[in-house]
Amino acid sequence: MDDSTLFARYTGINTSLIAHIVISSDNILESCSGSRIASLAVSMINSYLTVYGVPDKSLLTNDEFVLAGITIVITLILYYFLMGKGHVKKRRRLAADLKIAQEKVHFLEDRLMLFQVNDEEKKGGDIRIFMDGAFDMMHYGHMNAFRLARSLGTHLIVGVNSDKSITQCKGPPLMNDDERLSMVKGCRFVDEALPECPYVMNAEYLDYIIKEHKIDYVIHGDDPCIVDGKDVYEAAKNAGKYQSIPRTEGVSTTDIVGRMLLMNKDHHYNSSSANKSLDGNTLLCEQSKFLTTSRMLRLFSAGMKSPKSGMKVIYIDGAWDMFHCGHIAILEAAKKRGDYLIVGIHGDAVVNRERGYNLPLMNLHERVLSVLGCKFVDDVLIDAPQLITPQMVQSLNINEIVHGSKEDDLADCTHEERYKYAKSAGIYVQLESPSKFSLANIISRIRQNQAKFEAKIARKKQAEDEFYKEKYNQVDTE
Repeated sequence: MDDSTLFARYTGINTSLIAHIVISSDNILESCSGSRIASLAVSMINSYLTVYGVPDKSLLTNDEFVLAGITIVITLILYYFLMGKGHVKKRRRLAADLKIAQEKVHFLEDRLMLFQVNDEEKKGGDIRIFMDGAFDMMHYGHMNAFRLARSLGTHLIVGVNSDKSITQCKGPPLMNDDERLSMVKGCRFVDEALPECPYVMNAEYLDYIIKEHKIDYVIHGDDPCIVDGKDVYEAAKNAGKYQSIPRTEGVSTTDIVGRMLLMNKDHHYNSSSANKSLDGNTLLCEQSKFLTTSRMLRLFSAGMKSPKSGMKVIYIDGAWDMFHCGHIAILEAAKKRGDYLIVGIHGDAVVNRERGYNLPLMNLHERVLSVLGCKFVDDVLIDAPQLITPQMVQSLNINEIVHGSKEDDLADCTHEERYKYAKSAGIYVQLESPSKFSLANIISRIRQNQAKFEAKIARKKQAEDEFYKEKYNQVDTE
């Protein structure tokens, strides 16, 4: 019996197979070494090595190049199967842990914000915050500013600039004193509203506000507020009473007015066509840039609780587009009829199908935040069904469904169809709308002075773009 047979018997390895593998690998190596690609690669590498003074005897051969390449490939394959999958799993675990940690940070931030007031009250502290502005066509960006300002203290007082002072400094506002004041008073984050405040706050007025209302800090957004070359808040800064808060990015009155001057739905989704105003001018607004996160919705709904047993639950639905003083009035009236008010907000597709091709002016997320910011609202039903059903009434424990007498006309779904079940069940009530104000009033006012508003909005949009470019150090590449 020869040695090869003994070796195969005791090791269990087929020697002929090993010989075949060795011969095959040698043939593969010889074939690769003699290939044109290998020769070209070795030639290029050696030319670089020669330039840097490497002696000829140390230059790379075709066999060495191929062996090195095969070794690298085999090493990478072995690493992937032995170690790579473990690293992938570890990275996935780390990513999951990071996500959980971020959620915990957000949760703790929310808890800190929610309990900050209670902590101050327990310490006997009372931090009174003052914030002022025109709040013309007030939107959820203003409400978020109130929320941020309120989080810095225990009591938020908001001054509403008078029509006269606004007109002197920046032109007449779209909404009058009473309309703007009712919007501010209706915000859940505002404790007190002061009418007839001057647009430019001088030292005398600041001193009066601080003494009369015991103000600790004057708050404004981090965007500059300059009138006739002067900082509106210079007096507050000199007195050491000024604090800034980050501006709510992605929304502005400029953008919203621009939407009203356009006849498209680019604030709902991306469009390949360029935005044009009614007279064919270039765009004044673009797709809504506001980034609605679950955290923002949670902050706006902080403190909202489920209805307790025995509470009378009232339900009212609608588009709530371009949330205005008429909406505030009807929601206040609806809340007075019960203990808990749920507001249904119809989706963009429903509102657009029923009311026109450029409505709603604000998308669903924007309208949800606007309604959540109202102090009379206890909860919202997002993307509410247009037709009231028995299942919906039972699920939400609704005791009464109300609707205002003032509404926009609906084309496809009549009033009778929407509330058929509610009426048959005897839970429908039509309220006399306390205010006759509607979205049509806002659009009419803008279109009456379209040329003036287009010029004004174009200037403000340019100023906003410059502010954000400077804030984020953006440089034009054109």
